[in-house]
Amino acid sequence: MADKIINNLMEDLKDIKNKNELMNIKSKYIGKKGLVSILMQEIKNLPVEEKKIRGSEVNMIKKEVENLIDSNLKRIESEEINLKLKEQEIDVSLPGKLNSLGSVHPISQILDEIIDIFEGYGFQITEGPEVENDYYNFESLNIPKDHPARDMQDTFYLENNNLLRTHTSPMQIRIMEKNSPPIKIISPGKVFRCDSDITHTPMFHQVEGLLVDEGVSFANLKSILNRFCYDFFGKKIKTRFRPSYFPFTEPSAELDIEWKNKKDETKWMEVLGCGIVNPKVFEFVKYDTSKYTGFAFGMGIERLAMIKLGITDIRYFYQNDLKFLKQF
Repeated sequence: MADKIINNLMEDLKDIKNKNELMNIKSKYIGKKGLVSILMQEIKNLPVEEKKIRGSEVNMIKKEVENLIDSNLKRIESEEINLKLKEQEIDVSLPGKLNSLGSVHPISQILDEIIDIFEGYGFQITEGPEVENDYYNFESLNIPKDHPARDMQDTFYLENNNLLRTHTSPMQIRIMEKNSPPIKIISPGKVFRCDSDITHTPMFHQVEGLLVDEGVSFANLKSILNRFCYDFFGKKIKTRFRPSYFPFTEPSAELDIEWKNKKDETKWMEVLGCGIVNPKVFEFVKYDTSKYTGFAFGMGIERLAMIKLGITDIRYFYQNDLKFLKQF
């Protein structure tokens, strides 16, 4: 019986040309109503003595049938692959399809450039928490709770007197609390304000600078910031300082540069705020105001990037448009 089934199967397999035909043969022999399946169903009607013998024989037949079908399936699949390779010839000399590589975001590029410049001036890099409390973000910077300067900054307030920092200036206090002069640091990082238009976003980047020592004057401040503008924008750049107001510096100023827009019109553009550290700020960190003076400055990275790269809408930086980002 076993020899007859196997011989019949081998005859059926001789003319098989594709998978569909093979599946039909498989169904014929080991499908639910196949020849081998019928034999297995008949075992239950046999006497007990014959069940073991017939069961062993049928299992051997089923295993042999499965092996023959599997080997023919592999043969057919191999023949199909070879046929496709023959019909679809590949020119291996053609150039491959390259994957596009990512690049450093333009904001990160500008930030890295600024950090490199100030490191060259001897400034150390410090970083602080993005979630601040009212004391460091406002009060210790001479901005008490009833101070009108708080209206200048639209703040994201959190629970337990915490908030998302509105500037990187809190690092002034954190550094001076733990260190004695001389201090010469910049603090880059993210800051947050409730504002959004073509020149403002709820999250943006700032670099805060602080230098404290004996005999520090506004002349030192002008020298450092003019040198930065020359190194960052180019030697031919023109600068000017305008009087301004910041609670944590006195006197305070804003630094403008002379810049040509896309219409080739020359205009003055504000790039940063600065000033001599207010003695009231030194009182919070117990510095001797009769001995030490200092200057501080803060600049928005997005603003500098927009000026240098000729971008008119700050929102382009955060729309993840690859056509825009690939330009940089």
